[in-house]
Amino acid sequence: MEKVQIGSRTLGHGKPVFIIAEAGSNHDGSLAQARQMIEVAAEAGVDAVKFQLYSAETLYSRQTPVFPGEDERPYEMVRKCELPRAWLPELAQYTRQKSLAFLCTPFDYQAVDELEAIGVNAFKWASSEINDIPLLKYTASKGKPMIISTGMSNLADVQEAVDAVRSVGNNDIILLHCVAVYPTPIEEVNLRAMDTLRNAFHLPVGFSDHTLGLTAAIAAVARGACVIEKHFTLDRQLEGPDHKFALEPEELKALVKAIREVEACLGRPEKRPTPGEEEKVLLSRRSIIAAVNISKGCKIEREMLITKRPGYGIPPKFIDIIVGRQAKVDIPKDTPVQWEMI
Repeated sequence: MEKVQIGSRTLGHGKPVFIIAEAGSNHDGSLAQARQMIEVAAEAGVDAVKFQLYSAETLYSRQTPVFPGEDERPYEMVRKCELPRAWLPELAQYTRQKSLAFLCTPFDYQAVDELEAIGVNAFKWASSEINDIPLLKYTASKGKPMIISTGMSNLADVQEAVDAVRSVGNNDIILLHCVAVYPTPIEEVNLRAMDTLRNAFHLPVGFSDHTLGLTAAIAAVARGACVIEKHFTLDRQLEGPDHKFALEPEELKALVKAIREVEACLGRPEKRPTPGEEEKVLLSRRSIIAAVNISKGCKIEREMLITKRPGYGIPPKFIDIIVGRQAKVDIPKDTPVQWEMI
């Protein structure tokens, strides 16, 4: 399984999970709020903060109909959520001051160039953009790692995107399993698709999570995700399309803590006693113990022996070998039997 370098971090199997806090449009048009979100993300202990750089004019036709459950056309909704591009240098600098990677999803050629100019460590690709092969190739040609979400895609779609990135000489690809439903019902998460992506493309695989709560992201880590992306907000009661399914600050902290604990639980594939177990093994396991006082020269009978703790004596599996032998020394009752005693 390949590894991908993002800044100082190596991502891939066996490496610590790279946690992306997705700010998305939850800045609500306020630079102060965007900066506060960066502070919250840093305090939670994530690895990166991600924003989205789009323009309603280049993203949606004004004739696009209203989505089910929404009150206005996508063009109007997106126009209200645009990230002012003049903020980019300040947000990137502030994120780095907080020792986090600054990531942003581009949705047009100008966005790619602007993000390249401020030195992003990687490009995050949205599920909805996976079929824009010309823009994908242009972005990949910048030579930065590509983190590609795969919501709404089948394997053929993903193959086409991977081929597009590789066609311009870029092999630094991470695939994120994703379900582009906001919020995603837990029964639609389908984390086993991560295994399919990993086996089909032999690339690092992660999970972009749009469910409510922490369960799916934690389960994805246990299943081998090398990247977790999760939306967050300062307050779910704020207005805006992405707040309602995002984590609040304390929940984001809880997610990071849970992910790091799951990593610690996973350990290594060897099945062997842990250091803590090794200290207890002799006290906790049984060995052969004298059930009665056994005199020197006595032929040892089965009823003279018992197996119980501690494990300082001969292991129980050898009891039939000991029976019928002679005691070389007196063996007091309740003494662990040693080979040199018989």
